[in-house]
Amino acid sequence: MAAGKRSLIAAAVTVVCAVTVLAAPGMAFAAPSPTPTPSASPAVPASKDLEAVRQRLEKLYHDAAVATDAYNAAEEKSQQQSAQIVELTKKIAQGQQRLDQLKDRAGAAARAQYRTGGLPPEAQLVLSDDPQQFLDGTRRLMQGQRAAKGMLAEMARTQEDLKQYAADAAERWRQLEVNRKAKEAAKQKITQQVSQAEKLESQLEAKEKARLAELERQAAAKAQTAWLDTGILKDVKTGASERGRQAVAFATAQIGKPYEWGAEGPRTFDCSGLTSQAWAHAGQPIPRTSQEQWAQLKHVDIKDMRPGDLIIYFGDASHVGMYVGDGTVVHAPRPGRTVTLTGAGTMPILGVVRPDM
Repeated sequence: MAAGKRSLIAAAVTVVCAVTVLAAPGMAFAAPSPTPTPSASPAVPASKDLEAVRQRLEKLYHDAAVATDAYNAAEEKSQQQSAQIVELTKKIAQGQQRLDQLKDRAGAAARAQYRTGGLPPEAQLVLSDDPQQFLDGTRRLMQGQRAAKGMLAEMARTQEDLKQYAADAAERWRQLEVNRKAKEAAKQKITQQVSQAEKLESQLEAKEKARLAELERQAAAKAQTAWLDTGILKDVKTGASERGRQAVAFATAQIGKPYEWGAEGPRTFDCSGLTSQAWAHAGQPIPRTSQEQWAQLKHVDIKDMRPGDLIIYFGDASHVGMYVGDGTVVHAPRPGRTVTLTGAGTMPILGVVRPDM
């Protein structure tokens, strides 16, 4: 992969350098006529060279999207574990308070026995000469024994609960550290992939960038046309649900806002940040990442899809867009782009999921 990267970047650099040399003053070739020829104009590189650049950029941004999903998943787990630690801390404090209360009750019972001369209730009962006192004492003794046993059992349960809470908290802390490291590793990979893509793009001149953008549009149009030509949408006539309409309204209202990995709004979004926030706005919380949206939400056939459904892309479920009707999705594409509408078939479709089922 590294060798491929260097060769593609080298190809782009070579093209740029060649253009620069041809355009440089004093480098024009001599003509047979004594009148010198004008300097050559910079030529747009051959399509095949920029097509290699386009494919390389697509690969870099796809890898960044995969890493973004890993980052978002680790972030979501970290938030859940932090909340669990807070709850366990509360339970530990409550359990310790209850244990202290039980110990106080046990101490009070011991002090009461001391005040009666240290005789246990059984001995006091045997020494009684009053039959009624004997019967009353028997009942109190039995009640006291049951209460003592209950208190001891509750103390034991509370102590066991405290041990379990402490063990659970320790495990959550361990998992929190694991996810912290996963987030950091994913962040480094995202930064690396995006940096390489930006560096590659920065080596292109204005005409090359314009040609590259045209190649991207052509590739997207070709894919969309091929998808539509299959007749896959001829049976798609289902209208949106009420929540689906709300989700679509939210998502389309974000058009023009920049992509930012890990972002959930309100000013920037990544692909699953947009879809999860749109459905949360519609009153239907869904998983944060595109991979979990694919794994947990109800799968539906394309012929049954309706506006508001989510289309999951690529074999690794690393991208997601929201279907808005007429073969179109709204999505947050990648770094350097904004939330936009595009053909639903412009990327390889893995499948369709429905949040409100």
